[in-house]
Amino acid sequence: MPSNCSIRLPGLAERLDHALAAGDAEALGRLADTPPRDRFDAVDSLLGVYDLWTAPVQSLDGRERFQNHPAVASLKWALEAQLVALLDEWTSHRSPSLADPAAAMRSIARRDDERAYEWLATTADAEQLRRFLVMEGGPDAGFDDLVATCQVGLAGSAKVVMGANYWDEMGCGRPEAVHTELHDRMVTALDLPIIPRCQLPQSSLDRTAVNGLLATNRWLQPEMVGALGLLELQAGPRCRRVVQALHRLGAPADALPFYEEHAETDPRHGKDWLDGVVGPLVDAHPSWGPRIIRGASWRAEVNRRMFADALDLLQAEPAGRRATG
Repeated sequence: MPSNCSIRLPGLAERLDHALAAGDAEALGRLADTPPRDRFDAVDSLLGVYDLWTAPVQSLDGRERFQNHPAVASLKWALEAQLVALLDEWTSHRSPSLADPAAAMRSIARRDDERAYEWLATTADAEQLRRFLVMEGGPDAGFDDLVATCQVGLAGSAKVVMGANYWDEMGCGRPEAVHTELHDRMVTALDLPIIPRCQLPQSSLDRTAVNGLLATNRWLQPEMVGALGLLELQAGPRCRRVVQALHRLGAPADALPFYEEHAETDPRHGKDWLDGVVGPLVDAHPSWGPRIIRGASWRAEVNRRMFADALDLLQAEPAGRRATG
């Protein structure tokens, strides 16, 4: 995969990273009104901010104390305004009828372009599969945290259904079956590489940034309901394709449970989300309907762009480069 590091840095993302790593409040303050050098740098910078909110705290080495620093808040506000405007621009011509949000979400889910996953299931070699799984991140390996954040302040059926979803993510109380544990086992079994953000395609960063945008902005809770619901609707068929690829390529046993579990449970989760979360929330708050569809449309579009780019990149990469990556 081609490296963008030499041409992307230094920029706002690198300066922000250095200031946070050094614990330098003055350096942070000087970044408050600093523009990114380009859109890649803008999203890379946002991901650095989102790490302060959502990354494992032990990985931050004290950076988390700057989560609400005025300069960080200023950057977050400005960069997110650009991201939201772009997401709306991308999806303005693709929105389905707003009359029935659940039906609209099913319609959005059915538009899914399956070329990347069909290629994985039937054609990709082992190294191509490994690199794709790194870019994909599972059907969001941190989905448990996203669901936990999404249910804050809700009540009734919506909260109960999200709670049941979260309990499944927690392996129904069995630590060895927690989905993040299954994901970690898969990463180890397949020896998945760590690819720096500066070596990922723009679309991969965009897709990850949407999770951070939704998880750190309470005003976007309806959009988060839509985005997470769409993920559940689409994950089952995708995971079945990955399981097919893993079997075809003779993957180790520990690589299978994560995707097998999602292939089995996510179709049920998707139906429950529409019936028990979207329906009751829209009944109680009719103004949420178009916004739930908006979030689902955002998610569908960043998926479409990332999967298309990943397929193009991996198919074009010479086999020798893949093997030595």
